[in-house]
Amino acid sequence: MAPADQKLEMLKSLPLFSDLDHRHLERLGQLTDEVDLPAAYRLWSQGDPGTEAFVVVNGNLHVERNGRVLADLGRGSIVGEMSIYSEGPRMATVTVSEPSQLLVISHGNFHILMDEFPEVRLKVLDVLAQRVRLLDPEGSH
Repeated sequence: MAPADQKLEMLKSLPLFSDLDHRHLERLGQLTDEVDLPAAYRLWSQGDPGTEAFVVVNGNLHVERNGRVLADLGRGSIVGEMSIYSEGPRMATVTVSEPSQLLVISHGNFHILMDEFPEVRLKVLDVLAQRVRLLDPEGSH
């Protein structure tokens, strides 16, 4: 797996974490696991309980909902990020489509980060609010 500074660069490159300062990123890096998974490994099935997010370091993830292909995600992509905020059912099935290196951020570990640094919680709320605005541009915001 990549050295710690490359891990932090990968996390910082994600819009979700781009506003975190170096101290917060370092702690997130400490709370983030690294895994190597083979092709055809199913991360989860639609409807499964969600408890973590995955960041693609190398490789590719295939995403389907109700049997329809939604995306193929490569290096620098994140999948399952809603589960680090709030555990709930998965909205799609995600399968590793080639041998892949992934970062894993668990719901529990992300909440440790937010408990240690309340300002991170505020940054996360801001990102979520921006996403809601994009989902319903004509809604009353």
